[in-house]
Amino acid sequence: MKTALALRHVAFEDLGLIEPLLHGRGFDVNYLEAGVDDLTVELASVDLLVVLGGPIGVEDEECFPWLVEEVALIRQRLDARRPLLGICLGAQLMARALGARVRPTGGKEIGFAPLTLTEAGQNTALVELRDQPMLHWHGDQFDLPAGTESLATTAVCAHQAFAPHDRALGLQFHPEVDPARFEQWLIGHIDELEHAGIAPGELRTAMAREADGLKAALKRLMDRWLDQALL
Repeated sequence: MKTALALRHVAFEDLGLIEPLLHGRGFDVNYLEAGVDDLTVELASVDLLVVLGGPIGVEDEECFPWLVEEVALIRQRLDARRPLLGICLGAQLMARALGARVRPTGGKEIGFAPLTLTEAGQNTALVELRDQPMLHWHGDQFDLPAGTESLATTAVCAHQAFAPHDRALGLQFHPEVDPARFEQWLIGHIDELEHAGIAPGELRTAMAREADGLKAALKRLMDRWLDQALL
């Protein structure tokens, strides 16, 4: 049986819609809890590693010393050229592991907006997202690691995706969120929403409008990317 390991930073930011897709492909899915579990684990037997999002910054090592081990774990995976997917904070940690800066945008990108694919992005699985508005929820952004290209942009964030190699993909946005459990995000991030002046009802209405399209887009993206990454 194939194995998938998700590195999780906060309970409700889990694999979401990705998990049933992995089960459908015959994966055994497990979680590694950042700050709780041992992050010096050996990943050689893991077929897919997914590094999930969270409300902390990649340079918060003074507050969260285990971030040093997490970055080393991600670098180990990248050097081994094994399948790796990073989402939001996960993508920022990938960039950091490759020596790139991660810095505040000066504001928040929270809400739904479509991606604009770059020329390089047109040749990737991101084309499966087409014009579907995606969920964005971040205040930091990554610089591009040396030798990589930006695959997608939005008006607020110049780098929404990058691929260190054919079996690794970093996504600044959130394609994985399960609309049926979106209320957990609104509860868990209420302080951030209030600080940004965003009413939960606005996001709740937008999620209801985009739910079916998001589910279909995520399935297309993962099917195409996994077919490539697991070769």
